[in-house]
Parts: sequence; structure tokens; C-alpha cells
Amino acid sequence: MGVPLVEGKDLFVHDHKVFMRTVMGPKPVHAIYRRLNDEFLDPLAFNADSLLGVPGLVEAYRRGNVTLANALGTGVADDKAVYAYMPRIIRYYLNEDPILDSVETHICAEPEGLAYTLENLDKLVVKPVGESGGYGLLIGPQATRAELDDFARKLQDNPANYISQPTIGLSVTPTLCGNSVEARHVDLRPFAVTGRSVWVLPGGLSRVALRKGSLVVNSSQGGGSKDTWVMAS
Repeated sequence: MGVPLVEGKDLFVHDHKVFMRTVMGPKPVHAIYRRLNDEFLDPLAFNADSLLGVPGLVEAYRRGNVTLANALGTGVADDKAVYAYMPRIIRYYLNEDPILDSVETHICAEPEGLAYTLENLDKLVVKPVGESGGYGLLIGPQATRAELDDFARKLQDNPANYISQPTIGLSVTPTLCGNSVEARHVDLRPFAVTGRSVWVLPGGLSRVALRKGSLVVNSSQGGGSKDTWVMAS
């Protein structure tokens, strides 16, 4: 994709400007797309014990010397209930129907969404709204009766914490597993830059579930990744 992949220790701040350490010397950094939670981003601004972030990054950002493509606080958009509300938000604010369909999503905070989820728990994927990395979810078709009953109690105790969706039949791709090639479920995450026009970057992230039969592709749950190219026409 033509973008350097760095860790916090690869960057430093001097005179409120961000630089990347390279074998050719420091290189100025003007924009960052981060995969790090707010609290670990800068030990001078948030968690003082963080060894993952870049000291001074937030002050450089405040002064306009670096752009954070996913700015502080944008994690609210990762709330899965926000995703469920997007079609309604589009209709309310733009008076338009969404161009792209979303996955059918039931909001368990709403009585009808909770009732539907409880009645169809064995057919649905149920996810906590604030978790990431494949944590805390239930895949109904793969769950035991005891797991379904236990999760139903969690739903009834705290319905606002969950949304549910139909189980999507992910595609499979040949994957090297030990000394053999086997089918594993995979999904694709393309990246697009939106401004006056939309530009799809010439690469993406294909995540693969390395455990046989698993539909969870997150790296935190044992998933892997595959090289991906977006071909020009």
C-alpha cells in the first residue's frame, strides 16, 4: 500500500513535530493511521505507564503538526450499536436510503430486537457492542445448548450491551496449515480514502480463521492474514 508500518518506538517527537526513525535518518511524519487505543497513544497525555505510544504526540496533534486519520475519540464509531443505527441516521439526516445495504442487525436494547434475538439465538451471531477482537460473542449455530442458555441469561440481564446478526457464510480460501493446504474462512477489509472523490487503496487486509471450521478471523482469536492486492482496471 506504500505506507510505512511502524510501532510507537519507531516514532519520536521533536519541537512538537513527529518523525520516523529510518536507516537514512529521521523522516518527518504528517499523517498517522493508528491501531492503538486512545489511552495508550501518548504517555504524557493519557496512561503514563504506556510503552506503546509516542511521548508528545498529542501536543503535536493539538498544534496541527500531524494529522491523526482516526482522531482521538473516534472509537465511538466502533460501537456496534452505532453500525446498527447507520441506515436510520442516513434517512434522518440526509432523507435518503443507504446506497449499500448493511448486514441485518437487531438492537437488543430495543424490545423487538431482544425478543427476536432470544427466539432465534441458535441461528444468530450475538456481539457485545463495545468489545473488539472477537471477544465475548456467541455464534449460535456452533454453540451448545448450555452455552445458548447461559448467553440468553446475559442478554436478559444487560440487553443494551448486545446486538445480533445472521450468521454469514464466509468464503473459504486455500490456506497453508502445517504441511497441508486446507480451506479456511476468510474476509476482506478494503481501505478507501474519501474526500472530493473516493480512492480505494491498492491493497487491503484479508483476515483468515486458522482454526478449522471457525468463523472468527480476528488475530486475537488465532486468526491470520493474507497478502491482498486491488488490481487496476
